[in-house]
Amino acid sequence: MKTDDDIKNVLIVEDEFILQMMIEKMIQKMGHTIVGKAKSGEMAIELVKKVQPDVILMDIKIIGDYDGIETVLKIREFSNAPVLYLSGNTDPETMKRALATKPMRFIVKPFEFNDLKNAIDNSSISEQSSEE
Repeated sequence: MKTDDDIKNVLIVEDEFILQMMIEKMIQKMGHTIVGKAKSGEMAIELVKKVQPDVILMDIKIIGDYDGIETVLKIREFSNAPVLYLSGNTDPETMKRALATKPMRFIVKPFEFNDLKNAIDNSSISEQSSEE
């Protein structure tokens, strides 16, 4: 059973509705709280300011003016919340850009429940600066 200290407030940034719903169900099954869902970088930035999540799950290819990586760079101007990239984009240039933002982890889609669970359960701001 999770204690209040174990429960994370999670923000999901995913523009594909089915994937967003799947991730939401996984998070709920883990016992964490979803504090917001965004489809665009602009929405994500506003939500991070408003809800101050413990963890941000960020897709890279999202709608709007910013991709997920640019969104994380903007969020870093005011928040150190750990970021877990969830993406199918693993080309070298995308990986280099993503890793430069110092995410807690980069999880390649499709992923398993336990991949996401382990990443979220082990996320904390103090670990944010460590490289995986």
